[in-house]
Amino acid sequence: MSSSSVRAWRGEGGLRAWLLEGLDLLLSEPQRRLAPEELGRYRVLVGAAALNLVMALQMMVFGLASEERAFHLVTGPLVLAGYGSVLVLARRARSLWLPSLLLCSILGVGVLAATLTLRVPQASTHAAIMLLPALAAYLLGARMGLVFTALFGLNTLLLQPLVQVGFDLSRPLFPDAMSRQLSIIAGVSLLGGWALNWLHVTAREASQSALHRALKTLRESEGKLLSLIESTDDLVMSLDREGHLLTANPALRTLLVQAVGRELQPGEPISDALPVELREHLRGPLTQALGGQRAKTETRFWLGERLLTVEIVINPIREEGGGVVGLTVFGRDVTERNEAEARLAELHRSLLDVSRRAGMAEIATGVLHNVGNTLNSVNVSTGVVTERLRALRVSGLTKTAELLREHTGAPDFPPTANPRVRQIPDYLEALEEQLTRAREAVLDEVRALGESVDHIKSVVSMQQQHARAAGVLERVEVPRLIDDALRLHAVSFEQLGIQLRREYGHPLSAVLVDRHKLLQILVNLLSNARHALVDSGRVDKQLLIRVEQAGARLRISVAENGVGIAPENLVRLFTQGFTTKKDGHGFGLHISALSAGELGGALHAASEGPGRGATFTLELPVNEARAA
Repeated sequence: MSSSSVRAWRGEGGLRAWLLEGLDLLLSEPQRRLAPEELGRYRVLVGAAALNLVMALQMMVFGLASEERAFHLVTGPLVLAGYGSVLVLARRARSLWLPSLLLCSILGVGVLAATLTLRVPQASTHAAIMLLPALAAYLLGARMGLVFTALFGLNTLLLQPLVQVGFDLSRPLFPDAMSRQLSIIAGVSLLGGWALNWLHVTAREASQSALHRALKTLRESEGKLLSLIESTDDLVMSLDREGHLLTANPALRTLLVQAVGRELQPGEPISDALPVELREHLRGPLTQALGGQRAKTETRFWLGERLLTVEIVINPIREEGGGVVGLTVFGRDVTERNEAEARLAELHRSLLDVSRRAGMAEIATGVLHNVGNTLNSVNVSTGVVTERLRALRVSGLTKTAELLREHTGAPDFPPTANPRVRQIPDYLEALEEQLTRAREAVLDEVRALGESVDHIKSVVSMQQQHARAAGVLERVEVPRLIDDALRLHAVSFEQLGIQLRREYGHPLSAVLVDRHKLLQILVNLLSNARHALVDSGRVDKQLLIRVEQAGARLRISVAENGVGIAPENLVRLFTQGFTTKKDGHGFGLHISALSAGELGGALHAASEGPGRGATFTLELPVNEARAA
């Protein structure tokens, strides 16, 4: 045999493997899948049966050539049939006990027959007999092993010596002291072998029982852990040090199928299934975890048409020596949570803005009330001034001048009088004319002041009316409400040279809405249009307000030829906090869009680009009413 063959036979895959494979051929397929301990018992059983079958066959062949040929012709087939039955029972029986009992019984009968028929005193103390108690205890257990051990001990110490003396009790059982000592030692050895094997089997059974309990507990814990991992919606997987996939729960397998179009198999590198941006993002945390530190990160990546936000935790798996042998990765899809938090933050900002506006509205209501009272006083004072100016008797100066002129022109007027006395009538007439013109000018100013005060009073009254109506649904004539909103900006439009054009369709139905919210939207749209026209620097500033009805919808359009809106800004125009103004806060259009939705309508914007103006369209339902 070559040296390589010798190494193969001595190696792990050599003689031992060949022997085990040979023994497994004598077992059924279910028996080969038994636990290692039970499979070992079956292998010892069929191995012992097969070995004794070969030895029995050999003895029968040799016996046929001896003087006891007839004996071997009878007993040989019976022994062979017995060992063959053991092999058949071992393969088909559900329990190990019956074929083991049959094997031990055949061996026991054979040992007894051999020792009793041979005329050799030392036959009962042969070393082969010492193996039988150990085999019986291993296959049948301690109690049945003790039965066979007692039988062999009785045969060694009593039965075989009686046969040797022909059952003549007058003769000594042992021919000499040496034979007696050997028999006693053999009996003690049989009992000691059984005891040692019993202790070994008992310890092994206790160890196996503890191991089984530990394995059962481990399987239960593993089952609970697997059930928890399998049922969670979180992403769970384990990797080796090289980043190859070991296990993955259904949630992660589904995600991987969506990412790569197929299910990733254990052993494949996980990097093949990750998007490029996610792979680069995880490079640092994976390195940190392989270094023995727990890593946590949050990343965003596109999966198809959906942008996912995933919170990832990577933990190292350590061996007994403390080295890292793998990683566990836990991921949680927090996209909806982040979106909910963003909506909550936006709602919080909106509530703060609404609260601020409500407080300002309450303050404004009080200010309007006080201003109204003050304007009443101003109006009364203006009337008093007007009446007193009209009551001035300036015309009396003319009459006084005529009287003086008649007196100075009389014959009896002293010629030595001061010559300037004769100029007094002319002075009084000139003074009357000047005072009359001054009075008329002051009356005109007071009249204009009264008109301005009346205009301020109408504006204050209108604001008070809308403030009182906030939150109340009522039938509103939209053109009239637009005129009210325009009056709030009338001075600004006139001073800035904005050409205003109104196009109100006919007929127009009244809408059932919250007057205050609708007025707030209109004022905001007109204010934005005014700023767009002013910022454009155009000479021909034009503002068109169009109202038209299409079925059950009423459209209010505010179009201007101002600065226009860039396409990239058009999609974000109604977003909370977005503004293109230097001093803007980004609340106006956002609140207006929300208010339009609360009224059951919608607010849209359109623009052909920068410098080409913009059109805002408010749509309202004619026959519906919604309150915030």
